[in-house]
Amino acid sequence: MKRAVLFLLVVYASVPVILYLFPWILGHIIFAHFMRFPFFLDLSRPEDVLNHTSNFYLNTEDGVSVGVWHTLPASQWEDAPGRSPEWYRETLGDGRPVFIYLHGNGATRAMTHRVELVKILSAAGYHVLSLDYRGFGDSTGEPSEAGMTSDALYLYHWVKKQSKGGLVCLWGHSLGTGVATNTAVKVQEQGSVVDALILEAPFTTIGEVVANHPVTKMYMFLPGFESLLWSILEKNNIVFANDKNLKTLTSPLLVLHSKDDDIVPYYMGLKLYQISLQTKKEYKTDVQVEMISYSANLGFSHNSIYLDPNLSNVIGKFLQNLRQ
Repeated sequence: MKRAVLFLLVVYASVPVILYLFPWILGHIIFAHFMRFPFFLDLSRPEDVLNHTSNFYLNTEDGVSVGVWHTLPASQWEDAPGRSPEWYRETLGDGRPVFIYLHGNGATRAMTHRVELVKILSAAGYHVLSLDYRGFGDSTGEPSEAGMTSDALYLYHWVKKQSKGGLVCLWGHSLGTGVATNTAVKVQEQGSVVDALILEAPFTTIGEVVANHPVTKMYMFLPGFESLLWSILEKNNIVFANDKNLKTLTSPLLVLHSKDDDIVPYYMGLKLYQISLQTKKEYKTDVQVEMISYSANLGFSHNSIYLDPNLSNVIGKFLQNLRQ
């Protein structure tokens, strides 16, 4: 018994030391890109988990190739069998809204809750492009905040060109919300505005999510640990500052957050919504800013908002208001 307790104490005490000596470990934990679920799935064959979908790759930078799935809207399903990737690309100009889905950390574009959301958006009549950032899935390279943002920005401009000016919406979930707002800021700095942003289970900053994690809280009382944590994040250049980004963004925004979210606390999504309302006021715009909150008794937590039977109507209404 004494040995077991001693072992646990040694393990506990070693964590801060290991993080100090190897700060890159925290980045790997945040991205969790090495967890390539589901195992043994060939990502070049989306038809194994998702119909009406074409797989392709984009070279977002020299030496970086990212995998993307393009899932068709319901109106194109009957014509899809046997079609080439070029045909799929041409359909992006059919006037239907296009969603770029930016997933959270860990796993791949084939993860169940991601696939289920794509099915809902596809059935509702939208194109969906699901991106695996560099280092995720079958994409090459190593993830970083700057690199993941670069991948999403490249895809956004590529889709904008293919859609011939049609509506392109960024949908970010969890870590992907940070990529989405980073990308929207870059687009705005380039003199344009992202057509719409949907943030599902968004956080204020990634540092606050890390600090709020149950494991991290076990160390917060240790002198200097919190400073060490923020120092490591700074060394890794990992910020994902949604709160800062939304203070400047003037894109239409929809926030989706469940009150029982056990990964990203609900109050973070609410704070971002309030920031966006203030931004709208300061810039004196009539841009659409909405938030949909889900009761804790629904059990949607962090990954299951797709279970909302009214989700397609929520999205449809949001997009309809954009056209008015």
